[in-house]
Amino acid sequence: MNGPRRFPEAAREALGDSQLRANLRRATHTIRDRRAAVVAEIGEWEALREAGRAIKEATMRHLDVHLEALERSVTDRGGVVHWARDAAEANATVARLVHEAGAREVVKVKSLATDEIGLNDALAAEGITAHETDLAELIVQLAHDTPSHILVPAIHRNRAEIAALFRRTLPGAQGVSDEPAALAEAARRFLRERFLGARVGVSGANFAVAQTGTVCVVESEGNGRMCTTLPEVLITVMGIEKVIPSLADLGVMLQLLPRSSTGERMNPYTSLWTGVAPDDGPQAFHLVLLDNGRTDVLADATGRQALHCIRCSACLNVCPVYERTGGHAYGDTYPGPIGAILAPQLHGMRGPTTSLPWASTLCGACADVCPVGIDIPGVLIHLRGRVVAQAARGDVPAGERLGMEAMARVFSSRRRYEAAQRLARAGARPLARGGRIEHRLPGPLAGWTMSRDLPAPPAQTFREWWRAR
Repeated sequence: MNGPRRFPEAAREALGDSQLRANLRRATHTIRDRRAAVVAEIGEWEALREAGRAIKEATMRHLDVHLEALERSVTDRGGVVHWARDAAEANATVARLVHEAGAREVVKVKSLATDEIGLNDALAAEGITAHETDLAELIVQLAHDTPSHILVPAIHRNRAEIAALFRRTLPGAQGVSDEPAALAEAARRFLRERFLGARVGVSGANFAVAQTGTVCVVESEGNGRMCTTLPEVLITVMGIEKVIPSLADLGVMLQLLPRSSTGERMNPYTSLWTGVAPDDGPQAFHLVLLDNGRTDVLADATGRQALHCIRCSACLNVCPVYERTGGHAYGDTYPGPIGAILAPQLHGMRGPTTSLPWASTLCGACADVCPVGIDIPGVLIHLRGRVVAQAARGDVPAGERLGMEAMARVFSSRRRYEAAQRLARAGARPLARGGRIEHRLPGPLAGWTMSRDLPAPPAQTFREWWRAR
């Protein structure tokens, strides 16, 4: 991730990495071709998408009711529900539960929510070691890296890079080749000991059913099932938007998600658990319901569509901007088109993520593939408007604000606008060649012409021609 940098600066650096672009192009094109093939098998795919959209929209409209129903269902079946307003509360809750279990290590299955709140670092500060068990997350952790894709966190690394990493970091893997089977075997040997020794597992959740208290995780490797069944204590950290009303709704989502994410008809592993059962799986289950800005997102009638996302990442795989910059340039847990509308809102429309609504060509490919029909381009335009409105209230550097105010005065007056045209025509004359300005403009305008040329102002505007005829 790019940390405190804005998207344009981070993207410029990423564009200079030809290996990154090659890795991304190969991976995203493979996944989106698979998706297109399995989606084409279903004649009523658009009706299924509409059903998914309707479920999410109706759920968000009565989110408080469904969350309270979920809490009752989980509690009735022996689980414990914890509410966390922000990352600090969620991290403190998980750390306390691990200490109460008498553990110093936990195994984790892929969870964007725990990445969002920085759980691993928070646990480390409490003397607790978190072992990532998803293969891609393990690669990221061993490399002291950060995820760059919602579904394939290590998509920016190729097999040769992963093999070199394993040789350096995994015990007994010094001679491992870059063949997929060999890499998987090396990871399996390393992780198996962690699974068998862990007393606490930490998971995310794809869905939680309010009707029954059932939590669902889908994955491809089986590590999630090991993580959610072997330890004595299971802690699930889930964003509050993941709740759905009924098992019938889950049936719809489980048709949409695998086809849109990995291009499969169904996920190899779909794990469902409901509370606790004697002598079967973890004997203590804790569900941490995370807000962390989501209720603020819900308050925006247009922006709340971002909460409909089921984290399939189909929008990333078709995005021309993501394909060229990768996920780190977005500077947040949630990259790509969905990150461009979700991350700024979760951060309260403050800081570097306010540049993300412009990380798009507005081509609309993301909306075409979204399985729950999120109008991502529409939300992007809406958020751009919010950023501009904030700028008008003074939440921008003084120079930029003064420049925009001056432009507003020029464009609001015909007399001033035509005077500015004449001034621009005279000023551009020394820089124009063949009707175009190909030299860098002076001063603060230099950035505009750093990588593009401009048409020179015409010798006569349309209005001047009209008056003179």
